[in-house]
Amino acid sequence: MTRDLGTTNGAWTNTSVQVHGRKYNLPQRPTVVVCVDGFDPEYLQAGIADGITPNLARFVQEGFSTVAQCAMPSFTNPNNVSIVTGAPTAVHGISGNFYLDKKTKEEIMIVDDSQLRGTTILEQLSKSRVRVAAVTAKDKLRKLIGHGLDIQGGALCFSAEKANTCTLSEHGLSDVERWIGRPTPSQYSGDLSLFVMDAGIKVLEEDRADFLYLTLSDFVQHHSAPQSEASNDFYRALDSRLGRLAELGAVIAITGDHGMSDKADEHGNPNILFLQDALEEKWGQSCARVICPITDPFVKHHGALGSFVRVHLADDQIAKQVTAFCQAMPAVELAMERKAAAELFDMPADREADVVVVAKKSFVIGSCAKDHDLSTIAGHRLRSHGGLSEQNIPLILSVPSKEAPGSRVSWRNFDAFHLALNTVSV
Repeated sequence: MTRDLGTTNGAWTNTSVQVHGRKYNLPQRPTVVVCVDGFDPEYLQAGIADGITPNLARFVQEGFSTVAQCAMPSFTNPNNVSIVTGAPTAVHGISGNFYLDKKTKEEIMIVDDSQLRGTTILEQLSKSRVRVAAVTAKDKLRKLIGHGLDIQGGALCFSAEKANTCTLSEHGLSDVERWIGRPTPSQYSGDLSLFVMDAGIKVLEEDRADFLYLTLSDFVQHHSAPQSEASNDFYRALDSRLGRLAELGAVIAITGDHGMSDKADEHGNPNILFLQDALEEKWGQSCARVICPITDPFVKHHGALGSFVRVHLADDQIAKQVTAFCQAMPAVELAMERKAAAELFDMPADREADVVVVAKKSFVIGSCAKDHDLSTIAGHRLRSHGGLSEQNIPLILSVPSKEAPGSRVSWRNFDAFHLALNTVSV
């Protein structure tokens, strides 16, 4: 079933929108962009090889498929915002889940769009009277992703995590549990993501939107490696729902916000560098504040331990020494001062710390040992992200594209909207 939107929606006053220097055509068919949180290419490869994901296998074979790179740091907030803006963090300003306010010295968790710079593709589509629906697994993302959406004009924006508290005025939909036919899932479950997918399917079945952005949770990926029973169960269920979206006539672009790596030793113990402890042992108490930008309300996933941290120094004159000290550590892949890090990773320099430190693939970096509750990750091998080793993610289109994977030197996850809106033959 294919529904042609271009001839049925007379309210549209233009045929494309411009966002951060890039043009996006308005959708001519129902279009869905899915961000699979923690979508390391290994999950896709294993799912196809083992016959777990037949719909994804079909998309890869008949549509478009490549390995793309996510924005750095390879965390949830920066990459979801990059995907919906089509731009790196240097443009939109969201370069972490958690940051240190340089003026107040307060540590702040990003839970809304107050730090966002500029607009999003979703906002501009909504302003062009395209019916937009955005469904997030985590409520922390909802206000970021929903920036500027015209809820009163018919846009939908809600989270699976808080589905039981949705209101018509704030989210565009109320009584979501009754509407979808099941209760709000636990935030620590794979079902949180499947609820998002079920919501997207329901929206399309009821013809409530022309363009959907669905972003999932990485609970399963943090706990379960590819080919494990839990991983297979999740990807089998996800694949079935992707197949249903295709049956409903949707063009589907699928990517990830970041990959995922095992961060434990041969005995299953997490490989952790507590960097602030190491710096204070070298330069004294309160010489630095190490900020872990992976920190979010879902700390049970990862104990606030990722592979990218920011070091704010009490005395920035020792930045070169601190950088060299960090670079010499066995757990460290890369240590850089502010300007060099911002340039290399296309991050906003004015929001960057004095020193940026990235861990090697099998390591994570924390601040002080006393500040991380490791009981939250007991009972399973630590799997996390944030570094260069988690930049690779799949980029898939369910239908053929006018662009071949080899037409670019490199693809980014924030090319997903371009693929879905600009490269599909109508």
